[in-house]
Amino acid sequence: MSTPAAPRPAGAPVIRFEQARKEYPDGTVAVHGLDLDVAEHELLVLVGPSGCGKSTTLRMANRLVELTAGRVLVEGQDIARTDPVALRRRIGYVIQNVGLFPHRTVGQNIATVPALLGWDRQRTRTRTAELLELVGLDPGVYSARYPYQLSGGERQRVGVARALAADPPVLLMDEPFGAVDPEGRRRLQQEFWRIQRELGTTVMLVTHDIDEAVRLGDRIAVFSQGGHLEQLTDAVNLLARPAAGMVADFVGNGRAVRLLGIGELVAVDLEPAGSSSNGPAPAPLLAPASALRLGSRFDDAFAALAASGGQAVPVLAGGGAGAAIAGWLTPDGLLGALRRITAHAADESDEAASAHR
Repeated sequence: MSTPAAPRPAGAPVIRFEQARKEYPDGTVAVHGLDLDVAEHELLVLVGPSGCGKSTTLRMANRLVELTAGRVLVEGQDIARTDPVALRRRIGYVIQNVGLFPHRTVGQNIATVPALLGWDRQRTRTRTAELLELVGLDPGVYSARYPYQLSGGERQRVGVARALAADPPVLLMDEPFGAVDPEGRRRLQQEFWRIQRELGTTVMLVTHDIDEAVRLGDRIAVFSQGGHLEQLTDAVNLLARPAAGMVADFVGNGRAVRLLGIGELVAVDLEPAGSSSNGPAPAPLLAPASALRLGSRFDDAFAALAASGGQAVPVLAGGGAGAAIAGWLTPDGLLGALRRITAHAADESDEAASAHR
């Protein structure tokens, strides 16, 4: 039987694993004594080789897998004392092959949980249209279609929309983009990153792809066989200073290149807007679809500099039409930005080490 949830203290984690363990009858330990917190609005990625317990950990949070020992709290409530059906209705869940109901339209698929919660038709239709627009699908075109009429990427978008239908505080995602081609996967990653930032939903996402992990995660939990948590840190620290042994081997080579995909431009990386004549000749303003802005990621900045032939490129102050130029980015500026984020990671690592002495 469910017990009423006590108010969650400010700053308390949305999900907390306390010595969580999963051992199967044959003696196989999938997750070993896990302590892990997921903060409000955080996108936490669980990554590691096959068989490391990352999917088991995810499924323990909505009781698709029951714990052997320890406990899991969601919004301050011990889920072992919560009705599993009620729990799952307030936690979104997205899997690799989506799992859309083939006999139901896109609109009906998205409306599944709202219908179970007793929403009226108008509220459900409005929410369905909002979510289709959010994931980049025209409600007038897609609501009446069936899953077989969609591409793989479109089905994945609908799966995300369905999981968000009842505005859950938590979204669990198990290899959500794994069945999509590489180009579509990259687009879906960018789109989901935008959606998560816009909604502020707390997300746990499982992947075996380290590039996906560092591109999406606010923090990344690296697991080894037996569900051992080897390192928990942000993407920059993981790439700049992976833990020795298994983590370093898993992250592999090319860490500097991966940093391009996660760093974001800030004003200090730029030459002042009026000083471009002192450096390389500025390139013409890029088309709006390609324009760099404060907050653009380094890989987009690298692409813009390559397209300009190494000339300085403008970076806009905002995303709206007619946004002012905040400054000019040069190749040296991008190199300095890479140094900035790695130096910041080093400072945080030193502070953390000092705090544990």
